[in-house]
Amino acid sequence: MEKDYKARKEAFVSNLSGGDINEINTVALVASVSALLWSTLQSRISFFSPYTPKALVADFLLNVVAILFSTTVYSTSPLLLNILLLTPVVFILLRFKPVYSRQKQAKPSRANQQQNAAGSDKSNDATKSPESSPVHPFLTTYRAAMMVVTCSSILAVDFPIFPRRFAKVENWGTSLMDLGVGSFVFSAGVVSARSILKARAAGTSQQSNLLWRLAAASRHSIPLLVLGLIRLYSVKGLDYAEHVTEYGVHWNFFFTLGFLPPFVEIFHSLYSIISSYELLALFTITVYQVALESTDLKAYILVSPRGPDLLSKNREGVFSFIGYLAIFLSGRATGLRIIPRGTANNKPSSAQQARKRVLISLAIMAVGWAVLFFFNSTPAFGYGARIPVSRRLANMPYVFWVSAFNNAQIFLFCLIETLLFPSVHKATEKETEAEKSNFATSRIMAAFNKNGLAVFLIANLLTGAVNLSFNTLDANAWQSLAILVAYMAFVTAFALGLQASGLKLKI
Repeated sequence: MEKDYKARKEAFVSNLSGGDINEINTVALVASVSALLWSTLQSRISFFSPYTPKALVADFLLNVVAILFSTTVYSTSPLLLNILLLTPVVFILLRFKPVYSRQKQAKPSRANQQQNAAGSDKSNDATKSPESSPVHPFLTTYRAAMMVVTCSSILAVDFPIFPRRFAKVENWGTSLMDLGVGSFVFSAGVVSARSILKARAAGTSQQSNLLWRLAAASRHSIPLLVLGLIRLYSVKGLDYAEHVTEYGVHWNFFFTLGFLPPFVEIFHSLYSIISSYELLALFTITVYQVALESTDLKAYILVSPRGPDLLSKNREGVFSFIGYLAIFLSGRATGLRIIPRGTANNKPSSAQQARKRVLISLAIMAVGWAVLFFFNSTPAFGYGARIPVSRRLANMPYVFWVSAFNNAQIFLFCLIETLLFPSVHKATEKETEAEKSNFATSRIMAAFNKNGLAVFLIANLLTGAVNLSFNTLDANAWQSLAILVAYMAFVTAFALGLQASGLKLKI
């Protein structure tokens, strides 16, 4: 890579100030509206069952290309893209009735006949009972949408078609990619709640041996740390353009992800004292913010010359880890509230009440974190702290912003599923629930969610390959779109291939 081109690449992603939060929210809304259109097509005309080549193309256009377009060709008019996606939703809902309302009448009679023939075998009933912590289609879609926007953005950011206001900011401000990094950690925190819920269901003490838990956490950390080392040596060895003030000289996002599991287990030991992960997150980020404001830590991270020691060289990655830890804990708090079935029996009415509680809980958490963000980052009628958002520091307003946004996003996906696929959370048998969940889940989104780590890795490798073989800075709009769509098609095909082969490499 030529020195002047490398310098241009580094300047292209440096010293940026971000954009407006309202615009970021409108762009991010495209993922929810795309999911709404997909759900409408599936629930009303069973468009994606069977999964024909036509259905695959439509799935890709709705759940991948629409998200890519929201950050590129529609970046100046994301509201228009949302309207274009919403228009067919209205027409389909007005014209067609739910597919499952017709199917529901045919299936119970057969199920009842089988049950009568088998008798009242209690062990059989136990195996048919739905899981206490089911796989929710809305959660799959939320995590997959986050993965799609992450994978598309890490390459799109190197092209002029991707607005600079969406790229990561230097010190202070908000941007789509800053939100994406935090959302990646938050979503990992959400699904980490499953381990706690499984331990509770099995009657295992939450305060089991710390060394055993650290050993278990290390099994998740080692692959990520190895990937971090591979990325480090690849970047240095290939003289790849890098933005040092993002994480530091040696640190990268894989190291942040890799160190999270053991530190979370250490914080889990405090759960007996502070029995709320929201409070643990607040405690963590408050202590960190006080240190930033009352000591020289903030100046040390942002403007201090880089010394010869490793801490000085990687201070952004090391200290921002505290903020990401708080985001992870916040995500786990959300996961503990939304993953459990929330009902002790299999009555549909009870399940409906449980789903209402989930929606109310998500709404309250979204509003709560948003209020904290408002008072923390603005004047707030003279009562606010006016602390600017900083992804580089991963400071308090950044943590509040990420937590508020992700709770709101999950709420939207959950609401879509509740309204268009109500039979999913009302299922009273394990087999029926699995069938209805599959019906309500995009195959592409399921593939992105199932193998998040492998998909993220291949996206990083492809991003590096494109940047090393093509001049992205001088690409015109058509060249940029062609490369980005082909890149996302390859990443999607890779995810679907892993899904078909049965391999599972989740984050």
